[in-house]
Amino acid sequence: MEKSKTFRAVKFDHFGDVDVLNVVEVSRPVPGKGQVLVRVRAAGINPGEASIREGKMAKQWPTTFPSGEGSDLAGTVEEVGAGVTAIKVGDEIIGFTDNRASHAEYVLVESDHLTPRPASVPWEQAGALFVVGTTAYAAVKAVSLKAGDTVVVSGAAGGVGSVAVQLAKIAGATVIGLAGEANHAWLTDHGIIPVAYGDGVADRIRDASGGHIDAFVDAHGDGYVELAIQLGVPASRIDTIIDFAAAKQYGVKTDGSQVGAKAEVLAELAELIASGRLEIPIAKVYKLSDVREAYRELEKNHTHGKIVLVP
Repeated sequence: MEKSKTFRAVKFDHFGDVDVLNVVEVSRPVPGKGQVLVRVRAAGINPGEASIREGKMAKQWPTTFPSGEGSDLAGTVEEVGAGVTAIKVGDEIIGFTDNRASHAEYVLVESDHLTPRPASVPWEQAGALFVVGTTAYAAVKAVSLKAGDTVVVSGAAGGVGSVAVQLAKIAGATVIGLAGEANHAWLTDHGIIPVAYGDGVADRIRDASGGHIDAFVDAHGDGYVELAIQLGVPASRIDTIIDFAAAKQYGVKTDGSQVGAKAEVLAELAELIASGRLEIPIAKVYKLSDVREAYRELEKNHTHGKIVLVP
């Protein structure tokens, strides 16, 4: 059977809202040296991609049009390029691309950006793992948790926060998760102490912690670095993935996906999922053709867990 010479991919040719996103036919690439062509089975979407599409990140990460989008991916190896020996056609993998290209039916990926998908890891969780998983992994590592510590996580029910609270729990910490009341049951079910946002949050945190907090992971922004400082958490044990102005002001850490973006980190996280110790909550799954609707849902900022695209 002859291979199709084209495939569908999400593209946009100027900055704007979701209406600039289009699913178009593009030429099927051939993997070069060290590359793998992956047939995508699932790919997560992330807030950073919306910011890039809107032009908010143009100075940090310039865009060449027409641009693709997406870095999370899971799928099946379709072709391998020269020099690729550890991966073969037919392998099921989890990985990432640095080329804004995973929101598509096929994607070229560097072979060292891939790790095997354990059979018990659902495709949707595998495809949504990279950004939230590696960001949460790096943030939790940054605050040096040990057994018996108490850590607060803001945005505890969001994409990154929902992974961070679980990793902090695995590290042996007592975990306080800041989230809306609609998500408190999920936090409680995962061994996390839920605390509501809003007026009086500092007092509620003190009550929940017994007055002592060792570390703080900020996955939300909007004043939580300042709150952590007010609560007496040392700057060396505060990590924010979003509030870089506050990080500069107070000298706290900003470790996130750029620190954790490694295939070996993905492998470790995938094994935690396979063993039942970690869950990547999936909020909704959309067809690739419904990418605009997927981002409309994401940009409401009320989603618990990940939104995923499937071809």
